[in-house]
Amino acid sequence: MQKNFNKKLPLISVVMNCHNGQAFLKESIKSLTSQTYKNWELIFWDNNSTDKSEEILKQFNDRRIKYFKSDSYLKLYRARNLAINQTKGEFVTFLDTDDLWNNKKLEKQLEICEKNKNIKFVYSNFFILNQNSNKLFKRSNKKLASGEITQLLLNDYDIGILTVMIKKDIFSHYKFDEKYEIIGDFDFFIKLSQKFKLDCIQEPLATYRIHDSNFSLKRIDNHVKELEQWMDINHNKLTKSGYSLIKQKTYLLKLRIKSFFKNLI
Repeated sequence: MQKNFNKKLPLISVVMNCHNGQAFLKESIKSLTSQTYKNWELIFWDNNSTDKSEEILKQFNDRRIKYFKSDSYLKLYRARNLAINQTKGEFVTFLDTDDLWNNKKLEKQLEICEKNKNIKFVYSNFFILNQNSNKLFKRSNKKLASGEITQLLLNDYDIGILTVMIKKDIFSHYKFDEKYEIIGDFDFFIKLSQKFKLDCIQEPLATYRIHDSNFSLKRIDNHVKELEQWMDINHNKLTKSGYSLIKQKTYLLKLRIKSFFKNLI
């Protein structure tokens, strides 16, 4: 694919936010360095880690890796926005310290963006790996939607931030809402879906890892709480725009989230 480009290969920025992410960090970075597409930079934002994350990162000794560290711990979406500010690429992607990419992820998504210059946002299906049981399954078994898909996302949200590739110029006008702890990507992508057509790749191009450090009942409850607050804030905006929110609001929302995470155990 790279040999077919008639111009200089575009730089892709990869944002990795890290707070004490040493457990799976080496695997995650290897999934980046193994990409068939080579013109990337890694913006590694160390969110005041106290473990060996920095030491593991610097073992790679790769000029494409750029290291930044917060003086104090920041909320996730504040850290994401600061990391994005450091990117130089034409496209921005996200890889967390416990997730993995298919080695052709960047190549396949860039090919779509190069063929259609109007596409500013591409996502894909992904696998979910339960680290404890070693079970692996696809996030979605249905055909993923493309185009104007806001209502479809409100009905059944299935975009993983580890799968997206976004044109950098979008971030000149849109940022992650820093008041959120968990659903900032959901909020951000719903907003983008109202402004832009989204494209997708049906194939799983990434793997989201479930493990003891990122999964707890408290996190699920916080997830539900933030989504309830989000729907209260956005209900009038969305209905006026012709979109309907998830049916039976609070009750069904709780059932969907808890049922989904229960199936991961």
